[in-house]
Amino acid sequence: MMLLDEMIEHNKKFVNNKEYEKFQTSKLPNKKLVVVSCMDTRLTELLPQAMNLRNGDAKILKTAGAVVSHPFGSIVRSIIIAIYELNAHEVCIVGHHDCGMANVNPEETTKKMISRGVSEETISTLDYAGIKFKDWLRGFDSVTENVRQSVEVIRNHPLIPKEVPVHGLVIDPETGALEIVVNGYKEL
Repeated sequence: MMLLDEMIEHNKKFVNNKEYEKFQTSKLPNKKLVVVSCMDTRLTELLPQAMNLRNGDAKILKTAGAVVSHPFGSIVRSIIIAIYELNAHEVCIVGHHDCGMANVNPEETTKKMISRGVSEETISTLDYAGIKFKDWLRGFDSVTENVRQSVEVIRNHPLIPKEVPVHGLVIDPETGALEIVVNGYKEL
C-alpha cells in the first residue's frame, strides 16, 4: 500500500471515530505565541512537550534550521499575520543541537539536484537572475549564532511592533532541554 493510501485509510477511521474532538480549539493561539522551529522529525512531538505547549496554544512554523533568512519571506509574513490578525504577542525562535542544516554543503546539494534531473543550465540561470544560489542553500556553523541572527531579523523588522518580545532558544533533540540564547523581555 502506498503512503498516501495509508493516510487516507487512517483518516477515514480517524473521522468516523471522532478522534478529532480532542484536538478542537480556536484559530487564535491560547498562549499568544508564535514558535519558529526546525522541521527536524525529532521535534515534532518533543518540542511542544518541552515547551509546555498543547494543541491550540501557539502558532508553530517549521523551516529548515529554524532559519529566518529573508525579511519578506513566508516565515516573516506568517509571523506578521499571527501578530496582527491572530492575536499573537510573542515570538520564539527555536533551533536545535545536531541540526542537519549545520551540515548542508551547497556544492554537494547542487550535485544531488543535477543527478536527479535538474539541469546545470537551470542552476546557472538562477545565478544569473540574481539569486545567490549557493548562499540560499548554505547551512550554518553555529546553531546559537543562527538563532541569534534569526531573532535579529524579526526584532529589527519594520513591520513588527517594538513591544513584541522575540526570544531565541536552542533545544537538545535528545532530552528536550532548552537553553536561552536571547531573552526577548530583556531586549525591550
